[in-house]
Amino acid sequence: MCLSVPAQIIKVEGDMADVSVGGTIFRSNIQMIENPAPGDYVLLHAGFAIDRISEKEALETIRIIEELTNQDSY
Repeated sequence: MCLSVPAQIIKVEGDMADVSVGGTIFRSNIQMIENPAPGDYVLLHAGFAIDRISEKEALETIRIIEELTNQDSY
């Protein structure tokens, strides 16, 4: 199973960007994103931004992930 997570672009430098995932900064390849800019939300998978998503989609996905990770496991 593959998983991508929402990340917000912080800084763009050529084909690479600093992105924030839950406050942790990662370096990401952004070659697959057209005209990436700071503030954009992207789906991050294995160090690559694979798609741009809306802020609404990103925040809803983050909320769901937080909800799932805060549940007791059985």
